Amino acid sequence: MHQEGHFKQPAFVRDVIIGLSDGITVPFALTAGISGAVASNNIIITAGIAEICAGSIAMGLGGFLSAKTEEEHYYAELAREYRELKECYEIEKQEVRHVFADYGLSKEAQDLIADELAKDEKKWVEFMMRYELGLEEPDAQRARKSAMNIAISYIVGGIIPLLGYITTSTPEHGLRDSSIFTILCLIIFGYLKSKFTGQNPVSGALKTTAIGVLAASAAFGIAYAFNHFK
Repeated sequence: MHQEGHFKQPAFVRDVIIGLSDGITVPFALTAGISGAVASNNIIITAGIAEICAGSIAMGLGGFLSAKTEEEHYYAELAREYRELKECYEIEKQEVRHVFADYGLSKEAQDLIADELAKDEKKWVEFMMRYELGLEEPDAQRARKSAMNIAISYIVGGIIPLLGYITTSTPEHGLRDSSIFTILCLIIFGYLKSKFTGQNPVSGALKTTAIGVLAASAAFGIAYAFNHFK
């Protein structure tokens, strides 16, 4: 029996990608920047932990509000569709015909489908929401799940750059080890992210790593220059 292997959790993967990408890159850039201006790993670790806490809350809240906005938009459009069925009955039926006309169905088939759909208001509205507006009914728990997924992913990603400073005694050694840990994780993360989203994994890994390294290099260079040439 043929079984289609479509991926079933795009929203979850999107949340994890958002959380991990920022969670790895932002703390890496921050700790790299601070390492060019201070002489103690404790300061870097403290700043990194503070950033991870603030960043995970901000990112999680952003995910929550984004999902809530999508949910509110869906139900506002749903109410509008029910209202338009009553106020613009024939126009709405014509919109059904237009959808199937785009698929090349005959005028007779368009009329038949429009007439059949009009017999069930709920199914008619569901059809219009999906095929006219491109909207799917949101998961009632989506906002909460999105906030948790993004926040946890951010924390997991943020811990990686800090490991280099936790396991060493000087900012120089910490930056070296942090860079190794982070670059390896960026390569793996970029590869898997691209593979899940149907892009070229090697290209995705290189792009993700390049962005992280560029951000950290810029932060380090600015902090080092400010500290040594002020």
